[in-house]
Amino acid sequence: MLALTANAVSVIRSLVEEPELPRAIGLRIAAAAPTNGASALSVELAARPGPGDQVIEAEGARVFLDPTAVAALEDKALDAHVGNQGQVSFEIRDRSG
Repeated sequence: MLALTANAVSVIRSLVEEPELPRAIGLRIAAAAPTNGASALSVELAARPGPGDQVIEAEGARVFLDPTAVAALEDKALDAHVGNQGQVSFEIRDRSG
């Protein structure tokens, strides 16, 4: 199962903590159209999981994985960073240890 780093949990929670957003909102990772022949994933905020999504919850952060993403990310970790100008970036890493 995809693991979430402490940074990813913190960033996801900050993205979804707006009071006007649905309580069940989370970050959804899904298969996207391949780019230059390589498989790709899309990341977006979603009000609820899609059909067949696996839900991962960690310390108030929710991630929804579509079935293709589940298989691709089984042994990975999701990390996140916020840049100097507030831009969020997510990174998929191999799980260490």
